[in-house]
Amino acid sequence: MSFSDLGLAPELLRAIADQGYTEPTPVQAKAIPPILQGQDVMAAAQTGTGKTAGFTLPMLHRLLEFANTSVSPARHPVRALILTPTRELAAQVQDSVKTYGKHIALRSAVVYGGVHIDPQIAELRAGVEILVATPGRLLDHLGQKTVNLSQVQFLVLDEADRMLDMGFLPDIKRILATLPAKRQSLLFSATYSDEIRGLAKQLLTDPVSVEVARRNSATETVTHLVYKVESAAKRDLLNHLIKSRDMRQVLVFCSPKIGANRLASKLDKAGDGAARRPRHRPP
Repeated sequence: MSFSDLGLAPELLRAIADQGYTEPTPVQAKAIPPILQGQDVMAAAQTGTGKTAGFTLPMLHRLLEFANTSVSPARHPVRALILTPTRELAAQVQDSVKTYGKHIALRSAVVYGGVHIDPQIAELRAGVEILVATPGRLLDHLGQKTVNLSQVQFLVLDEADRMLDMGFLPDIKRILATLPAKRQSLLFSATYSDEIRGLAKQLLTDPVSVEVARRNSATETVTHLVYKVESAAKRDLLNHLIKSRDMRQVLVFCSPKIGANRLASKLDKAGDGAARRPRHRPP
């Protein structure tokens, strides 16, 4: 199968060709056709499977009829909303929208926390059809009435499982309450957990299920090893593994916070240059 077999517009096929792609990934081949038909989709796909293009391409296709070069903000209401859990992912999705939509006269913007809000307000007031956002910052804009979501026709929840893990469910529900009931909704998640299925029931209508990874399966690019060791020897083992394997970047999860502080201090004294990152408020 090639991208041209999926029924995408010539402008999109041109942008895909510009990137050197010819064949869709499995998640793209399965998700794009029902999205083009206007159906809700619930997709299980891990990072690196091409899922972002899997919803970006058909979204741009369905918004083609609204493309225009008018300078009037009224001609550019928000018609598509993409929610992501982090600002890093939001920026990546925005890059994808710009990459594949470069031959289409649709405006897009990204809003997330951790940066000044005024430039975002100016961009929103100028009018955009596609808005990529993290829940917290989007609620800030809604509270200041700097964004209007009453004409949203296309909603995407990307990495929905991470959003639930980060405690965004109340924020998501507040955002959903501002959207039109009649819309096309897509939910992308790494797994189909019970929590995700519960959210899907609230969000989607007769969704098409797309699954390209086994439920709760780990990515194939990660090797899992287990070491059975006494609790008191864990730090020494970790230090040994780091030094013996010349590990340059290591992410260690531990609990509670005092344990993280002690471990970081021990590794730092051993010359491993450890740093601790505490939990912070989601963007």
